[in-house]
Amino acid sequence: MKKRKGTAVLFIIPFLLFFLLFWLIPFVYGIVMSVSKYSLIQGNRGFVGLANYIKILFSSSMYHKSFVQGLGNTVIFVVLTTPFLVFGSLFLALLLDRLPERLKGIFRTICFASYSVSVTAVAAVFVWLMKGNGGYFNNMLISMGIIKTPIPWMEQQPFVWVALTVATVWWTIGYDMMLFVNALNEIDTSLYEASAMDGAGFWVQFRYIILPNIKNVFFFVLMTTIIASFNVYGQPRLMTKGGPGETTKPLIMMITSTIMDRNDLGVGSAMTILMGVVIILCSVGQYYLTKEKANVESVFTVNGFSFSGQGQNSGMAFVSLK
Repeated sequence: MKKRKGTAVLFIIPFLLFFLLFWLIPFVYGIVMSVSKYSLIQGNRGFVGLANYIKILFSSSMYHKSFVQGLGNTVIFVVLTTPFLVFGSLFLALLLDRLPERLKGIFRTICFASYSVSVTAVAAVFVWLMKGNGGYFNNMLISMGIIKTPIPWMEQQPFVWVALTVATVWWTIGYDMMLFVNALNEIDTSLYEASAMDGAGFWVQFRYIILPNIKNVFFFVLMTTIIASFNVYGQPRLMTKGGPGETTKPLIMMITSTIMDRNDLGVGSAMTILMGVVIILCSVGQYYLTKEKANVESVFTVNGFSFSGQGQNSGMAFVSLK
């Protein structure tokens, strides 16, 4: 017994070391820097309490303007991309679920392949496709007679947001799709068969069979997509450099600029902590949205059949004849 405990401890030690070195110590050090006057050149110049947070949240300083603008740009990005990533990936998963078995593997590979590409490659491809002058999309639209002058996809708003949204959705939708595919595979196929025999169409099955069984995965995909979108950096950095002006400069780029360009690591750390608070609030929302209630039972009836799913595992649904 002691030998087994010793072996278990040996397996846990590497995780604890990495947790301490790469999460806990940097996190604590970041909090310390956020309440200090800290620069990259001169180091720590003393404790300032909440002064950095006051500068960011309540003053009229450039830090306040940068934080508000960066947060606003990030929220716009989240609002634009999240619906496409969540509902678009669900649509693709439903489509794949109804394909013949011999085509499912091909379709899955095609949709997921883009997720394996680096953000640098994605940005380079979409800059080439959506460049204002000489871009592939503009040349194609002009040659087809749809437009007469090039659309400034990478130079003017709101076209820049369209370019960033398209690039992000193409790049990451495959990951969310695979999560939904796995959730759909867990649904008992007898539910589909019984409801189809009783005349239930796709929308009835979607409402009463699919949604109740994938709701936990749906909320998980929704919240993780929101959190990932809040951490956006690569696409605007590589495709637009935060422009035009600073209209696509997300909060992480503002934090980087504060630390590297303005040499203020203290305020930059405070911005990072505040951004972390926002992400934590999203995580708490995810918890309450996906929390299962004990002894909850959902029942629906289609022409004499009663469909019921209960307990922690909504996939353990059954069909009974009334």
